[in-house]
Amino acid sequence: MAIIERSVTYFSEGDRLAGVVYLPAESHGPVPGVVLCHGFTAIKELILPDYGRAFAEAGFAALAFDYRGFGESEGPRGRLIARRQIDDIRNSVTFIGTLPEVDPQRIGLWGTSYGAANVIVAAAEDPRVKCVTAQVGFADGGRRSRERPPAETAPMRAMIEEERKKRVLTNEPTMVEPLQLLSDPETVAFFMEARKSLPALSQPISMEFLESTMEHRPIEAAAKLAGCPLLVVAAELDTLTPAADSEALYDAANEPKRLVILPGIRHYEIYSGEPLRKSSAEAVAWFKAHLA
Repeated sequence: MAIIERSVTYFSEGDRLAGVVYLPAESHGPVPGVVLCHGFTAIKELILPDYGRAFAEAGFAALAFDYRGFGESEGPRGRLIARRQIDDIRNSVTFIGTLPEVDPQRIGLWGTSYGAANVIVAAAEDPRVKCVTAQVGFADGGRRSRERPPAETAPMRAMIEEERKKRVLTNEPTMVEPLQLLSDPETVAFFMEARKSLPALSQPISMEFLESTMEHRPIEAAAKLAGCPLLVVAAELDTLTPAADSEALYDAANEPKRLVILPGIRHYEIYSGEPLRKSSAEAVAWFKAHLA
């Protein structure tokens, strides 16, 4: 199916967001809409076009956007804070519902990695969201820290506390290279390669990210989806957001729900080749079942 790609702008809490809408070139009346929500420091040109085009080819309108402070969107640079991003998602739901090509009563969310955690919380808060796909996400951002001996986590907790005091006293967040905070070899390799063509991915982020992530518990929101259909997609060999987290999210949610674990792949391998085809096909089928 032929598709149309259109650049758009709209506002979230006073800042202009930049996005791209993917539309089927031919449709009979308004179509369901899906808001695409990316992960750690990512921008709309990374990963999202492949999914946006797959959804548009299947007859959906898809909106990819940059969170505030990232990519082409306005706002204080690099503030990767879950609450801010969830607000951006909800404002994106409002925007896609204003498009004449979209049925505002049939809107879903798709999120990957950090974005998967965000969409679960956004859907639990927003009754306009009728369907969710959460891909390679985490269940509780602070679980690993809480499970470690207090002596091991004391330096990090002290650093977070000092940074919080600095923000309050000076209004100046501490900015760091993102790959210092998420420094596992797979993440470093993926982003270093992506930065060759997308230098905006080098945007420093504030250390608020640590505190925000430790307080980010989508597993609590999953239990509050109140019948909003949830598809959870995991990668079997994922060490960044282990498949066990996806299983926990699935177990916490009410029906209707579905868990898919793609065998033999790691976190970033889901974004290319056959795993990309399979993950997008699973999402398309889920949205067709619950939005169309």
